[in-house]
Amino acid sequence: MKYSIVTFGCRVNQADSLCLEEQLRARGGVDAPSSEADLVIVNTCSVTATADQGARQTIRRIARENPTARIVATGCYATRRPDEVGDLPGVLRVVRNDDKRSAIRILEAAGELTTAARFGDGDGACGAPIEPGVAGRTAFTLRVQTGCEERCAYCIIPSTRGAGRSLPLAEVVAEVERIGAAGFKEIALTGVHLGSYGRDLEPRVSLIDLLRAIDGCGADVIFRISSLEPMDCTGDVVDLVASSGGRFAPHFHLPLQHASDRMLALMRRPYTLDYYRRLLDRIIERLPHASTGSDMIVGFPGETGEDFEANLAYLPSSPLTHLHVFPYSDRPGTAATAMKDKVDGVVVRERSARLRAIGAALTQRFRESQVGTQRPGLTLEDGTLVVTDNYLKVRIPRGHRRNESVHVRIARDGDGLAGEVVAAPGLPAGSVVAGMGTQSSEPLSCPHTAPEPNA
Repeated sequence: MKYSIVTFGCRVNQADSLCLEEQLRARGGVDAPSSEADLVIVNTCSVTATADQGARQTIRRIARENPTARIVATGCYATRRPDEVGDLPGVLRVVRNDDKRSAIRILEAAGELTTAARFGDGDGACGAPIEPGVAGRTAFTLRVQTGCEERCAYCIIPSTRGAGRSLPLAEVVAEVERIGAAGFKEIALTGVHLGSYGRDLEPRVSLIDLLRAIDGCGADVIFRISSLEPMDCTGDVVDLVASSGGRFAPHFHLPLQHASDRMLALMRRPYTLDYYRRLLDRIIERLPHASTGSDMIVGFPGETGEDFEANLAYLPSSPLTHLHVFPYSDRPGTAATAMKDKVDGVVVRERSARLRAIGAALTQRFRESQVGTQRPGLTLEDGTLVVTDNYLKVRIPRGHRRNESVHVRIARDGDGLAGEVVAAPGLPAGSVVAGMGTQSSEPLSCPHTAPEPNA
């Protein structure tokens, strides 16, 4: 059987898709383009109206290009609007988020994925394990939590993902060991509300307990913490990353959403700009080379010119290194949908463009600040691209394979960055590179928004 998985949205969806990929490979499935696949799973997002539209267009395109494909739709849009998605051409079944990771077993139980369909002429590698490079992913995205019990005024995700549920600590540790044994060198930890990890477990644990537990694992991997709500990025978390000797990447994605305290209150975000500013200052004090990203919503109902000016006053001088900018999008069923004083679309587009320009300048400033430094990283694609521990993409000369740990000296390359490998693959992150100066001790996505680089 040939299969294809099309994934929209954040790292949580990427982790879910990787789980389905493992199940299909274990049953003899072979990855193929959606235009040639027997089974196509479309893992949808619904964080904005644009995400819904993209899923609809993709499903229609697949049905048009591959009329015999059996299309299974899952994810947040499929959960929120199952009838709407189920009426799209070619859709065999709609699987809600709660059942997503059981989708393959559901298809088998319904007779929609038979033994003959699984194995075909026997070309599939039955029992083939997951490994670096599958689905274009070099790092492994591990979902340790799902669901959200926050009630941000604009967010539909709590209604599509349900209450917070955490993977027990022992199971996370076992997964980390398994993933490391499969050859992965980096694991990205993700969750719908990652910072709430463990609140539902008995006995109750916390995110810092999880981080300390995996830090003690024997697996030779580096951990990258996915998007964290600002109130969940505690001093203990920052201190652990800073003192980990390279075990945790100096990379934080902390959605601010707005620099106006009035707007944060309307959005039901439980912090102030001053809290956020002090958090970033602490991170940069402990980890001067850290990557610090954020999400910003533009045009939330009631946003005045004065509110928007608060963004312009804070962002350019902040230590943020990249921004994801999202024009506000009504999500039926959220509190914001019923709010008055909607911002005109032309104004939203103009304000969004201004924030994106600031984001580009912040990114360029950070890139320039890293020229001449040496960073650990992981090779991607054909081995000529490296993602550093602090989230920079740099090109290196040929001669390396995908999934090698390297140290690179960063240099300018026109408008981009290039790297020179200055240490052999396998040198532990955080080491001192002889004759090259001191390597700093730090190492190699609302949380439901943009995906992160394909590491």
